[in-house]
Amino acid sequence: MTIEEPDHDLAELFGVQLDKRELASLYAQLVVRAGNEGLLDVSYRTVDSPVGTLLLAATRIGLVRIAYEHEGLDAVLRTLADKVSPRILEERRRLDAAARQLEEYFARRRSRFELPLDLCLSAGFRRSVLTYLPQIDYGTTASYQAVAAAVHNPRAMRAVGSACATNPLPIVIPCHRVIRSDGQLGAYLGGPEVKHQLLDLETHR
Repeated sequence: MTIEEPDHDLAELFGVQLDKRELASLYAQLVVRAGNEGLLDVSYRTVDSPVGTLLLAATRIGLVRIAYEHEGLDAVLRTLADKVSPRILEERRRLDAAARQLEEYFARRRSRFELPLDLCLSAGFRRSVLTYLPQIDYGTTASYQAVAAAVHNPRAMRAVGSACATNPLPIVIPCHRVIRSDGQLGAYLGGPEVKHQLLDLETHR
């Protein structure tokens, strides 16, 4: 089921013509039943933000993915289905806290996220980097070299860059705070303009 065509997919599933209200009710019942029976492994929803539409996804362990719209939200959902579980549905409640904290962050009312995270999409050195990044304080930056040293591999600047580029939880895990040693921003999954926007938000309260 894709984001763009849930009504069409449900109509095919039930083999009848249903109006939008009936489809919404059936979908809600499906989500509740899947959750009650332990069949919903990944919940997702989208939220609007100053940096565009964001896709949020969570497992029963915690927030597992934040994706920017330009990544292709359907492609992200397919990857989650392949790498985490095909039992994935649009469901808001599991993601209410994440949506609220992101809204507070963009409103400059929150400087630290307090959410359970599921880092199953990262492993090894990349996970070590991602685990360290929240220690970079709000409103500050650190170089790729400094992060490499902090995770006990001072020559691994390129690997730090790779970990940041594949961060499954941008914003919440603040890879945007990692910059080049010469002060240049460097690359960012959301694009250089979004990286600048996030850093500007944090430094101009």
